[in-house]
Amino acid sequence: MSRPGGNTDCDEYGQAAAYVLRALEQREAERYREHLAHCAVCSAAVSDLQSVADSLPAVAPRMVASEALRERIMSSVRSEAELLDAAGAAADRPQRARSRVGLRIRRPQLLTAALALGVGLLVGAIVINTGSSTPSTPAAHVTTAQLASVPAGAHAILRQVGTHAELVVSGISQPPHGEIYELWLAREGKDPQPTDALFGVNNDGNASVNVPGNLAGVRRVMVTAEPVGGSLYPTSSPIIIATLRST
Repeated sequence: MSRPGGNTDCDEYGQAAAYVLRALEQREAERYREHLAHCAVCSAAVSDLQSVADSLPAVAPRMVASEALRERIMSSVRSEAELLDAAGAAADRPQRARSRVGLRIRRPQLLTAALALGVGLLVGAIVINTGSSTPSTPAAHVTTAQLASVPAGAHAILRQVGTHAELVVSGISQPPHGEIYELWLAREGKDPQPTDALFGVNNDGNASVNVPGNLAGVRRVMVTAEPVGGSLYPTSSPIIIATLRST
């Protein structure tokens, strides 16, 4: 239940931003996903933050970073890795007791924090994953996806560059209330496997979603509408199916 002014009585509320940004450890993420099935307050927070996080790649222009900038960033990454290594394996893990202190924050503050961290992660990904255009840069392969039960004019493609892939959608409807879109990977003769790619769309129905892992052996990339927090098995028919070429 919510208090006047936007505060919440749920001690897990402050975990929503970390969950959306995939900053929780696997065990914590699984525990929080179970919590979302029974907490409407946290589910609403995750849904709000997820739509913001998923809209960032769609609105940010893709830029090519200079070699000097990439080297400065990687130098910082290496320095931090050396410090963590010297401090011990658990140095970067938050203390659980401390994580529960001061969690009752206002939703606008949570949204601002998530936006700031999301922009930082997005800029880092753009800088690190893009380089100068050279003849060795792999060409992009684009697969047009089939759509069902979506507005006329909606469009979706799966764009692959090397081992990286992303699903880009435009003009699709918002997920039904209390649900979120979940991305699945289906291999030949096997049931679709869930991923941690849960997303919403912006007001124009657009989103760009990174496909987790690689597509080795994957025949179809699918999207279904699932309860907030995701499902282990599809509970509805796919609204997007991208069928990959056999290799």
